[in-house]
Amino acid sequence: MPYLSAIRIKADLSGQARRIWSTKELLRYVGTNIEFWKCRKNTEGAIEVNHYLPTHALETIVDAGLVRKISIPFPHRPVTRYVYGEQSPYAVVQSSDRNGYFSHYSAMFLQDLTEQIPKVYYFNAEQRATGGGGTLTQASINRAFAGRCRVSSNFARFGDATVYKLNGQNTGCLGVKDLLLDGAEIRVTDIERTLIDIVVRPIYSGGIAEVAKAFEIAAPNVSVNRLTTYLKALNFTYPYHQVIGYYMDRAGKYSEKQLAQLRRISRDFDFYIDYQIKNPTLNKQWRLFVPKGF
Repeated sequence: MPYLSAIRIKADLSGQARRIWSTKELLRYVGTNIEFWKCRKNTEGAIEVNHYLPTHALETIVDAGLVRKISIPFPHRPVTRYVYGEQSPYAVVQSSDRNGYFSHYSAMFLQDLTEQIPKVYYFNAEQRATGGGGTLTQASINRAFAGRCRVSSNFARFGDATVYKLNGQNTGCLGVKDLLLDGAEIRVTDIERTLIDIVVRPIYSGGIAEVAKAFEIAAPNVSVNRLTTYLKALNFTYPYHQVIGYYMDRAGKYSEKQLAQLRRISRDFDFYIDYQIKNPTLNKQWRLFVPKGF
């Protein structure tokens, strides 16, 4: 029977900058190095392999525990990765799309805007088409927010957590930055973009109470100039600036000068802080329906 040296394989893998591999990437690496890994049966660390084909060798390497096979079974394009050593779940999810980025509750956690440790990862891979800029009526707003918020069905279990792979509007990765986490580079929305995203989809952000808390925590570090610039660039159909102004006002930690930047934007419609609000009451200043007692 053919044999491979686990000692040589481990030494080679530990010398690589890459720690997370796709199936194609690792098969190519195995095919390139398999001649150097061959050994005799009585060699220390020898592991038996059915055949020297890269696919057989890879199965043996996994069975020997030299790399871990991780599956994220998304209903649309499931992801398989091979991991050497201990790697952050964020790095594994990031490897599913190099251009994607963490958003909503994940970004809140990574930007220290929540005291919770979410058991859900939100990862955004932007669509190609650009949205926004539609025409509004009060009746259309009322009708939309009386119904349920649309939630992505593209999610999967990942260890003891859940991963949502979102397909948000094309923003050109507005407000997305690189972050070094446990030695791996990931991408995440900055504070201002995160605040906007969680206002738009509180269902992906722990709910409106968590969003309100995030605005309180963010107050010393947020640039309202940058936030309003992002709002203009995103060109939402709905008047989310009214929700943002309300949260800032409610937090009691933003200056009048900062609040004035939101007040200067016209408020032409009554809007809603969330979908399907029970016992809504209207905040007249921001023309915003919120749950009674919130």
